[in-house]
Amino acid sequence: MDHARPEDWYALTKLGDDVTYICEPHITEYYRCNIWHVRGRDRDMLVDSGMGVVSLSEWVPLVTERPLDAVASHTHYDHIGCHHEFDCRLVHAAEADILANPTRAATLADTAVRDEIFTRLPPAPYSSTAYAVKAAPATRLLADGDVVDLGDRQFEVIHTPGHSPGGIALWEAASGILFSGDIHYDGPLYEETYHANAADYVASMKRLLEIPVRVVHGGHFPSFGQERHRALIRAWLEEKDAG
Repeated sequence: MDHARPEDWYALTKLGDDVTYICEPHITEYYRCNIWHVRGRDRDMLVDSGMGVVSLSEWVPLVTERPLDAVASHTHYDHIGCHHEFDCRLVHAAEADILANPTRAATLADTAVRDEIFTRLPPAPYSSTAYAVKAAPATRLLADGDVVDLGDRQFEVIHTPGHSPGGIALWEAASGILFSGDIHYDGPLYEETYHANAADYVASMKRLLEIPVRVVHGGHFPSFGQERHRALIRAWLEEKDAG
């Protein structure tokens, strides 16, 4: 398999609501984290930062234009790889230790990262066996009900344990936008991580079902609207009840 050039690693799509989707197109869809950039009046927000195999700050000028809060929806390898590049790093307190000491085991890199997750390998001299996330100690610890304030935009932190203990979603009531991380997206959900919790997962999904979303931007796979949001969660909950 050949290696991609760093200038070809990221692709940007500007959506509505001053949200930009930053994609790593050479990672297969199931393993590809959605990176979200949100423009605010006083500062911007980055929700997750990808694998970190190519520098975001060097190759995506958008993320360095203004002061920025880099929020981790959780601390698996595909979501925090470039967090060390940013001065303001936000994570739920339950996973702060992993962000500060992101071992291959703790971030799931030891079981997930292999050449087969790519359609083109990251720029040389990348090696899947040597891949590791760099430490990025949090500058702000988040808890349920906290607010990430961009000046004219406020995102409420919703603690969503289940996929991982410190998973969070970010809810902007004024616009109806929900950034849901890996607890909820339109694709096969991964419910069996080493620190997953089935009861917490059900409680988190029931909570998300009650949110009057307009659009959901998940941690993986395409975004979707309110009808799909409710249908996905209800089907998931019904499957759990039947099981």
